[in-house]
Amino acid sequence: MEYQRVARSGQVPEGVVRRFFVGEAEVAVARWDGEVHAMSNYCTHLDCLLSSGRVTEDGLLCSCHGSVFDFGSGEPITPPATRPIRVYPVKEEDGEILVHLPPEDAAGGGPRRRRPVGRA
Repeated sequence: MEYQRVARSGQVPEGVVRRFFVGEAEVAVARWDGEVHAMSNYCTHLDCLLSSGRVTEDGLLCSCHGSVFDFGSGEPITPPATRPIRVYPVKEEDGEILVHLPPEDAAGGGPRRRRPVGRA
């Protein structure tokens, strides 16, 4: 499994979520209780940016409508979201945060906002 560097460890302090790119894919990277988590940056409810949300003891809180997603499974813990977000393997080595995305997510941009019909 190939991991790619996304950030220095200090760029994601405790209780913070930030947006990074792995290839063409946007990834939300958060730290809670000393552990780093990586997931799709888009809420499955209405495509809000999860990197604009907050890290909570329950999971990642979407700032738009209050859905909370479990860090480990991506499952929604609170509505209105009903579908999970993608979570990615992540590790820290030598002060760097490394994330593994499937090749199709990295090349194709991974989960992203839906585009209005008729727009490129």
